[in-house]
Amino acid sequence: MSQYNLSSIDRTELDRLQILAEECLCEAQKQGASGAEVGISIESGLSVTARLGQAETVEYHRSRGLGLTVYIGRRKGSASTSDLSAQAMKETVQAACRIARFAAEDEFSGLPDKDLLATEFPDLDLYHPWIIDAETAIAIAIDCENAARTFHPDITNSEGASLNTFQGLRVMGNTLGFLHGYASTRHSLSASVIGERNHQMQRDDWWTVARNASDLQSPLEVGKIAAERTLARLGSQSLSTRECPVIFSADIASGLIGSFIGAIRGGNIYRKSSFLLDHLGKQVFPSFINIQESPHIKKGLGSVPYDSEGVRTTDRHIVKNGILESYVLGTYSARRLGMKSTGNAGGVHNLIVEPGIFDLPSLLTKMNTGLLVTELMGQGVNLVSGDYSRGAAGFWVEGGVIQFPVEEITIAGNLKKMFMNIEAIGNDVDLRGNTRTGSILIKEMTVAGN
Repeated sequence: MSQYNLSSIDRTELDRLQILAEECLCEAQKQGASGAEVGISIESGLSVTARLGQAETVEYHRSRGLGLTVYIGRRKGSASTSDLSAQAMKETVQAACRIARFAAEDEFSGLPDKDLLATEFPDLDLYHPWIIDAETAIAIAIDCENAARTFHPDITNSEGASLNTFQGLRVMGNTLGFLHGYASTRHSLSASVIGERNHQMQRDDWWTVARNASDLQSPLEVGKIAAERTLARLGSQSLSTRECPVIFSADIASGLIGSFIGAIRGGNIYRKSSFLLDHLGKQVFPSFINIQESPHIKKGLGSVPYDSEGVRTTDRHIVKNGILESYVLGTYSARRLGMKSTGNAGGVHNLIVEPGIFDLPSLLTKMNTGLLVTELMGQGVNLVSGDYSRGAAGFWVEGGVIQFPVEEITIAGNLKKMFMNIEAIGNDVDLRGNTRTGSILIKEMTVAGN
């Protein structure tokens, strides 16, 4: 179902939200706002969890909200409400205007530049409601968990399987004439199980997510992969401290790229709190690295027609041939830097790291001897200095072949050096998130263990 092929009920509701948005903006101007922007949303969903073959939780979600920001000159005020009645809307406007009148002036505050606002709205195919009742959802979760629990005798316990559905309508408008709304959905299924062998216990999981439920991996496949990952970790041991190559598996490599995006985010740049300060136009990765933002991929988990300020989103290179081509900017940070918004208020949208020629086995062969990291723990990333230190688990590799699982280790380095020391990007791209990347091989890091 296209997002433009809404049911009559959804279309009526979307129209109602657009009328409310217009009324809210008019009310803001009546109360003295020189500019205003509003976002209104209605969301609903179902979440179920099954454990040991029985339903554990069933939750229906329904929420609605209105968020308003007003500007009185260069003074800004914001307020929100979960009540979408006319009276609550007026009171929210009053609250936002009251805050703005007491706020300090900020020469950089204000609505986006009008010429940057979206005027075309491609059909991104984001809306695929999953009409499913609780009983069916529970049955799917139980099937998923059973597939994992019965996969091998060493799977001895379970943390459960969960199924989640979400659908929502969102409208955004501002006093520059921008007004648009669209619908989106998101569905997921996950399982986590525990294995035991020789008095050692390990846990691992797997999950699948998509805009359309028909694009999810099957319950049996999710359960099987969760069990395989758990079994592979049994017999884990630590390592002595050493320097060695490290591969970040595709499902965690997105976090490494996320640290890069954090370092080039406008807020960190204008505050001068980034290790990549003043690196625009400079080499930050090897020349074979290309990172592109593609916000208009159909059914993409990060796809949007515009950012959270209504600024149009476009395909663009953030890194080309290893050179940093653009920061990640919303309107405020762009003005602080004397630049234009890049359509990234609220974050990046479908970040794609160009894959290389190696699948994971070939990447292991290229590494020869080193560490394959499959799990990271802790938050030891300093974006000011670039220092990186995280608890880790994974597998020790020799001669390109996995030898044994490892745990209770820490991997450390400096992001600036780590990025330049990337030797290869795998073609085993993980499509389950907003960042699409394959496994990443780094020439050398410190691995601290026993």
